Amino acid sequence: MAERKGELENSREAYAYTPGLKVKRATTVSKTRKLPIRGEVCVKVGDKVNYDTIVARTQISGNPEIVNAALLLRVEAQELREYVTRKVSEKVAEGEVIAASSSLLGLVKKYVTSPVEGTVESISDATGQIIVRGMPVPIEIDAYMPGKVVEVLPGEGAVIEASGAFVQGIFGIGGETHGKIRMAACSPEKELTADKITAEDKGGVLIGGSLVTLEALKRGREAGVSGIVAGGITHSDLKAFVGEEIGVAITGQEEVGLTLIITEGFGRMNMSRRAFDLLKCFEGYMACMNGATQIRAGVLRPELIIPHEEREEQTTADALSAGIVPGTPVRVIRPPYFGAIGKVVSLPVELQQVESKSYVRVLMVELEDRKVVAVPRANVEIIEE
Repeated sequence: MAERKGELENSREAYAYTPGLKVKRATTVSKTRKLPIRGEVCVKVGDKVNYDTIVARTQISGNPEIVNAALLLRVEAQELREYVTRKVSEKVAEGEVIAASSSLLGLVKKYVTSPVEGTVESISDATGQIIVRGMPVPIEIDAYMPGKVVEVLPGEGAVIEASGAFVQGIFGIGGETHGKIRMAACSPEKELTADKITAEDKGGVLIGGSLVTLEALKRGREAGVSGIVAGGITHSDLKAFVGEEIGVAITGQEEVGLTLIITEGFGRMNMSRRAFDLLKCFEGYMACMNGATQIRAGVLRPELIIPHEEREEQTTADALSAGIVPGTPVRVIRPPYFGAIGKVVSLPVELQQVESKSYVRVLMVELEDRKVVAVPRANVEIIEE
């Protein structure tokens, strides 16, 4: 009976699981590249693609421009067709005459011109308006990362697969970009300041330590840096750099001149040693990154991918299937140890009272400074290796 009780307790421990950030030296990364509307797929299964290879393309209709032609010509709406010079579906150039009238034996002439280049979409006898539809806007989706096409989605896009290192962040801004990695900080504790960025960093991805400053972000933008990765940033600096308060739904559409990924959180927070050391190992490699972050209706993490051909690690799936066990690397996601990194020492079965006076299951976590603390299981996330 005692043995059975022990098995149940071990079972409860084995299924303590909280998903978290991924920091992988070698893994297979899969990306689905899809158009917003149906179009033409430009690749086939087995094709090798690069960062800028066009996977699919389409067009969306231009904006409609309404011209009050009858009013401008001083004629009745039902008479408008007598004065138009272009038919429905005909293409017109910006500034081209689309309707004209004359009076007083031709001495007074009035003209209506197209406000945009496009196509005459309609001529209304009821309103006296002419609608000119602007030229179609082309949309192209690139591969984002070097790899191989493993699946084609007819009329929509393709799935790209690649081998490489993969690092997720807590928060980011800016969209997809790529560049060569350079360690701009010598340790996870060091700040990334403006004086560490030079004109030679144009197009690169800079790795900082505990904090990236507002001045460094501005200097990076001026120098043409593609992206910056750092442990932390202050809320005031982020707001000043973006120019407005960041929304809580989704980021990634900000046009701020570079992509930023924060790996730990807000404030001065040392980048995790494992993430820093991994990035240092790949200094000089090309990386692709995306700052898009979503915390509602489906979590989306900012990411950095470093394509390489090292053999994929085989331990991740087994570790995750076991959940949190002694030795599992975790990050604390709530005070009083918010942002701290450590490893699980044990998973006590007994409920313990916490600061809120409630009784919860806890983890005993050894932090990076060797201190062992009790943390509610709901307050940690696995750092996936």
